[in-house]
Amino acid sequence: MAWYAYCISEKQAFPELARHRKPIPVESLHGVRDNQVFAYPASELAVIVSEHDTEQTLDQKSGKEHARVVAGCFEHSTVLPFRFGTIFNDDESLRRSIRANQRQFLGTINKLRGKTEMHLKIFVDDCCGQEIEKRQAVNGLDQQYFASLRQSAGRQRERQTRARAVSFQMHRLFLPLNEDVNCRLSEGGKMVLVITHLIDRKDVERYVNKFSTTSAFMKQCQMQLSGPWPPYHFVLQLTRGAHSHPLPQAAALPLAAQAVMPAEMPSVLV
Repeated sequence: MAWYAYCISEKQAFPELARHRKPIPVESLHGVRDNQVFAYPASELAVIVSEHDTEQTLDQKSGKEHARVVAGCFEHSTVLPFRFGTIFNDDESLRRSIRANQRQFLGTINKLRGKTEMHLKIFVDDCCGQEIEKRQAVNGLDQQYFASLRQSAGRQRERQTRARAVSFQMHRLFLPLNEDVNCRLSEGGKMVLVITHLIDRKDVERYVNKFSTTSAFMKQCQMQLSGPWPPYHFVLQLTRGAHSHPLPQAAALPLAAQAVMPAEMPSVLV
């Protein structure tokens, strides 16, 4: 029997597993194609899975169902999400993969226990103005073109400086345990900073209140907040390159990232 895998959780989050060696149903959760979700015991861990027909295709709806299961488990346990589309062909392949990486998984769970991530999206007006108009050749040498390259490099440095300043200001205001920052230029001419903060779950209310006051006085920026989410970004940081045994690869499906995660969240993980 094939198993579709959602995440790894702490075995202690499912007390019934202390009395069972076989998978037990998680009554409150249904996963891909509305299949019953099970907690599969694997030493000190529980793998959250559902039965899977390998001939059935996965689509965007499946991605949303995957995310719903991970979020449901995160409500009462630390979780290490699997990539969307991770499938174990049988019980032995599931046990072997978990057993080979158990030490790393337990270490990551310990580091992320009681943690969550919050997402800040910040839109900043581009301080560098419009691009130079069409270049024209002069005396056989495209002097304006080379001048535009120099100016473009200068604008890029200025944007990077401003992005660092804004992200540093957010760090001082929100005091995260860890962070991940990405910056891009939107089609509308704004810089978009996507900042992911790792915080203690007990501090979510304080974080939301800080966002309210910050967005009120940051008149030069438009700010958006989402979360709390399972610590997707930081699971990736802690597990990248650490597996002693390869895990099943995610199915290469269109729109997988958008289906599984909110905007800017990677469809990654263990």
